[in-house]
Amino acid sequence: MKDEYVIVLDFLASGKAADRRAEPVAQTIGEKFFNLLELSIKDGITLKPRDRIYIGDEKREQVKYIRGRINYSDLTNYATGELEQIVTDMVNSDQKRFVDFFNLSGPITTRLHSLELLPGIGKKHMWDIINERKKKPFDTFGEIQQRVEMLPDPKKIVIKRILDELEGKDRYKLFVAAGRI
Repeated sequence: MKDEYVIVLDFLASGKAADRRAEPVAQTIGEKFFNLLELSIKDGITLKPRDRIYIGDEKREQVKYIRGRINYSDLTNYATGELEQIVTDMVNSDQKRFVDFFNLSGPITTRLHSLELLPGIGKKHMWDIINERKKKPFDTFGEIQQRVEMLPDPKKIVIKRILDELEGKDRYKLFVAAGRI
């Protein structure tokens, strides 16, 4: 579950104060698996928040090396402030992937369905979603909200869930990669 591209949350031109040596550092979020990563940036490169940079296995133009995965609590205040808007932009740009979650999700255990892990969705909404998707798969967030009575905004539900997973609030991961980079 490696990300090929990341979005910059914050760029620290002279690194973090706690670092032993000063080198440019970027705090980023993975474009597909939402990995929070800290990258060492090549000298002479300046990045801005929301820049998209390549971290795949091929030649990297801006990245010296990946310092490693970081926790939500390790983010700078600026990165934390940018996170919600950047996650919102990522969900908007890949709407089909998240709508497909509503169409394809299944049970986790005999007593727990993955839809129930979304904030604001209990047993009643879960069954309403399952019954509606049997009739016809959903195409957009708007269609989900229109066909499932009294459902909160599905896009906001997904964004909230991603942010909660990044903060480590639940042991189950629906959207954020768990484990190693």
